[in-house]
Amino acid sequence: MTIRREITAHGGMLVGHDGSEVADRALRTAVRSAAALHSRVTVVRAWDVFSAPRPDTWRAGFVPPMEDFEASALRALDEDVEPVRASHPDVEIETQVVHGYAAENLIAASEHVDLVVVGSRGHGGFAGLLLGSVSEQVVRHAGCPVLVDRGRGDIVTTPDEHRAMELALLSELGLGDPNPAPQDDGPASGGAGPYLHDGPPGER
Repeated sequence: MTIRREITAHGGMLVGHDGSEVADRALRTAVRSAAALHSRVTVVRAWDVFSAPRPDTWRAGFVPPMEDFEASALRALDEDVEPVRASHPDVEIETQVVHGYAAENLIAASEHVDLVVVGSRGHGGFAGLLLGSVSEQVVRHAGCPVLVDRGRGDIVTTPDEHRAMELALLSELGLGDPNPAPQDDGPASGGAGPYLHDGPPGER
């Protein structure tokens, strides 16, 4: 067995998930958007032997093979994703774990997807920063639009705001509106909800 060292994704939405609450909110945002756009979601977690959960095969004096760490990381990711998958059975959600650096792998995979969704900061982030290091690198270098969920659970979007965000995604991804409806105003600037960064066009 060979461990995965790069993300395999073609089209749809790509979500970076590190196990944090901010990543959970970014995942929920991606899945809600995917449901509205009839798209699919690939959820990815980067790992190494220090960040992966200890495999069941771990014993004193014995270091399990890398494949065991990979399986442990994937099991943990699946457990984190399961509640969202159960609440959105209509959305195709695939999970992948990749050995390496999160930003590097997300940027490489962004050339082959329609949208990357990340939290504003994950484990180890500082509350005063707008973006964490991974999110900032992805925003700067991704080959497709990037949606950054700012991770403010106390902010509730109205139906009009949610609809405006959906229309913005449709426009940025070059898709037609499957449910046209009159709109008075676009989303307000600022705020603490998700925001879209239009990256350079990627290869599809």
